[in-house]
This record gives sequence, C-alpha cells and structure tokens, in this order.
Amino acid sequence: MKQLLALLRLLLLLPLLVLGVAQASAQAGVPGFEEIKSQEELEKALAALDAALFDSYNRCDLAKFASFFVEDVEFYHDQGGVTLGRAALAESVKKNICGKVTRELVPGSLQVYYMKGYGAVEIGVHRFHHPGHEDSEPVGEAKFIHLWQYKDGAWRITRVISFDHHQAAK
Repeated sequence: MKQLLALLRLLLLLPLLVLGVAQASAQAGVPGFEEIKSQEELEKALAALDAALFDSYNRCDLAKFASFFVEDVEFYHDQGGVTLGRAALAESVKKNICGKVTRELVPGSLQVYYMKGYGAVEIGVHRFHHPGHEDSEPVGEAKFIHLWQYKDGAWRITRVISFDHHQAAK
C-alpha cells in the first residue's frame, strides 16, 4: 500500500518536474531581473528568451514552449480571439501550428522596455512561414507584445497581444 501511494505521488508530481526541468533548460544563461544592470543587458536577455521561446515553438517542443508562460497567461489574437491559460495555449499551438507554421523575428524590429518591479515588455514584428507550402501559402506578418514577469527565479510571459496580421510584403 505504501508503495502504491508513493507511486501515485510521483505520478502527480511528474508534470511539475518536467515543467521545471524544461524551464531551467529553456532559460540557461539568461540573467535574472536583479542581475540586469543596463538597457543593453535587458535587450540581450529578452532577445535570448524570444529565440528560445520560438525555437521550441518551431520545433513543437510543447513542454519547453509551455514553460515560458504563467499558468493563467492571457493571449489576445486579432484573428483568433482570446486564449486563456497555459494548457489551452499549448493545445492551440499543437493543433494549429505544429508541422504547419514556423516563426521568425523580423531583424531590427525588437524593442524591449524595463517594467519596474515586474520585468519587461517586448514588442516586435514577426513573420510566419508555411514549410512545404511556400507556393500556395503566403508569408504572414504580425506585430506582437509580450509582457515578461521575472518571479521565483524565472522569466515567464503573463500577457501576449498578437495583432495586425497580414500578408508580408515580398
């Protein structure tokens, strides 16, 4: 009976452990909020987080992708509506993105701003490609805002606004 209870506890904790490991590896080398002493350091940190976030998105590594968001994340999309919660967001990416779309940050578009006592806001433009369907699916482009919070030793996104979706200029 004790072994069964121990196994059940382990099974209940496993998702939290996996998320914690994904979070730690996702943010390796990114300084904490208190360690950042300049705008340049903040920009470098957020650029690294953006790259890691969308690497997991492009590779459909949903555990790592989800680790970048708080549990109660709010995602606002001008065409898709609102998605509430990390699990719903990961499921939406699995259903609509994996194997269908890849994202690239438009070079030179990233803007990062310090948010006292909280973290940072990241603003930029990104493009969406349709691998294997370049002939029939045009490259899309949109603006985005990510609100990053630094809490409990990790950077996580609390709010996303993705808007102005349109076909990218050729």
